[in-house]
Amino acid sequence: MDTQHLTQYLEAFVTEERKEIFQKVLQERTRHFTVILEDLYQKHNTSAITRSCEVFGIQDLHIIENKYKTYVSNQVGKGSQKWLTFHRYNQEAHNTQACIDAVKAQGYQIIATTPHETSKFVGDFDVTKKSAFVFGVEKEGVSDMMLEQADGHLKVPMYGFTESLNVSVAAAIVLQDVSTRMRNTSIKWELSPEEQQEIYAAWLKKSIKSIDKIMERYQQDSASL
Repeated sequence: MDTQHLTQYLEAFVTEERKEIFQKVLQERTRHFTVILEDLYQKHNTSAITRSCEVFGIQDLHIIENKYKTYVSNQVGKGSQKWLTFHRYNQEAHNTQACIDAVKAQGYQIIATTPHETSKFVGDFDVTKKSAFVFGVEKEGVSDMMLEQADGHLKVPMYGFTESLNVSVAAAIVLQDVSTRMRNTSIKWELSPEEQQEIYAAWLKKSIKSIDKIMERYQQDSASL
C-alpha cells in the first residue's frame, strides 16, 4: 500500500488543526530510546508508564508477558496508548529472550533498572547511546535473565529509608531525565521522514470514525485505477 497516497486520502477526513498537532508532536518523537516492561501484573503501572512514554516522546513500548497478561487502562493512560507503537512478546517459551534478541537486533543496548550497588545513577547515564530501558515486575524487579544479558544497569538516587520506588514512578523519573538531556545533544534522535510518514498515517486512521468503511472504499478505489 502506498503510504503517501493513503495519507493524502485520509487527510481529507481530518481537520487542519488536528493535522498540525500531529506534525508538531511527530517532530518530538524518538526511537533513540525505547522502553521494555517485563511481566508487570498491575494494569495501573503499565498504564502509567505508557502515559509517561507518550508524554516524553518515546514512540515504542515493548511488553513481555511471561506470567501476566497486561493491558492499558484508559482511565490511567488517558488515551496515550493510541499514539504509541506496541510490541508484545507472549508467544514463545522464553518471551524475555525473544524481546532481548529483537531489541538488540535493532541496535539498542539494554539498560536494566535495578537498585543494585553497581548500577549507574540516571544522571550519569550517557544519553548519546541508543538504549532500551527495562522495568521489571513489581516487587521482584528485572529477571535474572535480563540482568545477565543487559549492557548496563541504572538506578534512581534515593535518600530515605525506603529502598525502592514504585515502578511507574521510577520510569517517569528516568524517562524525563534521559529524554530532556538527549534533546540537548547534537545526536540525530528524531524519527526519519519515512518513520514520521508511517506513524502519521497510523494516527490519521485512529482519528477517523468509521475508518474500516473508509479503508474499504480506499482499497476499492485503488484497485480500480
